Amino acid sequence: MNKHLLVTGGAGFIGANFILHLLSNSDYSITNVDSLTYAGKYENNQPFEKSNRYRFIKCDIGKFDELRTALDQEYEAIINFAAESHVDRSIMDAAPFIHTNIKGTFNLLQAVLSGKARKMIQISTDEVYGSLEPTDPPFIEETPLAPNNPYSASKASADLLVRSYSITHQLPLIITRCSNNYGPMQHTEKFIPKIISNALNDIDIPLYGDGLNIRDWIYVEDHCRAIQMVLEKGAAGEVYNIGGTEEKTNREVIQAILNQLGKDKHLIKHVKDRKGHDRRYSMDSSKISRELGWKPSVSFEDGIKKTIEWFQLRTHERR
Repeated sequence: MNKHLLVTGGAGFIGANFILHLLSNSDYSITNVDSLTYAGKYENNQPFEKSNRYRFIKCDIGKFDELRTALDQEYEAIINFAAESHVDRSIMDAAPFIHTNIKGTFNLLQAVLSGKARKMIQISTDEVYGSLEPTDPPFIEETPLAPNNPYSASKASADLLVRSYSITHQLPLIITRCSNNYGPMQHTEKFIPKIISNALNDIDIPLYGDGLNIRDWIYVEDHCRAIQMVLEKGAAGEVYNIGGTEEKTNREVIQAILNQLGKDKHLIKHVKDRKGHDRRYSMDSSKISRELGWKPSVSFEDGIKKTIEWFQLRTHERR
């Protein structure tokens, strides 16, 4: 019998890519639960919705009565992608972030505690570590948590809940913290999709502040490979940082996309910096590389090219 996974938030960007990756590269069966809010799109699941190893259940993990409908069997593991993740939205209204990111994680931990899953992987973010100065060393797994906005604070809170259940109840729980993802199916409110979409339509591209904020970028397929390795070989109670080793300023990212599309830099329009805008993220992935044998394989140049081609194809299909 195939091992069965419960994937939460599988209609979102990373979750949908992860399901596609596993159905193509393993024999796992997957139950996908998603509340299908603005960021979770059913169309993201169309490439695999007819697979006989896949089923979808619409539910809000923040409401245990709804989550219970998916707990009709015991799972090999829960992979928790479900999260509100847009910093600007969290600044305007933090309540949905508390509901999904904290209460939802708590409900999943309770499911593991009751025996509904053998283990759980909490998909977190580098933003829980706070911000780095230009000359600071990259984040390591022991870097203290210091979130600077409601989104990252909600994710840090969830991570601490996971840690507490791991220690108090001796549950097999693992946390992964990844750098900024990009690739097919990402919501257009996010940085790279917004740049591509605006550039394709010759619309002004907003650039916060001086444009020198730095992020470590990773192509989503590389992230999915890392999670599979953690699922299959990761040690209970551990944290694994996952980074793309591709640090770029926001200005450099925009210019790379404009160059690929043959667009003029005059589309760039500086706007007032946002609140709680961390200056730099950088991830040290040496632990997952050393212990599990993972490393990124897609360069930023190749990943951006693939991402642009996907958005161009989607734009063409909709016309």
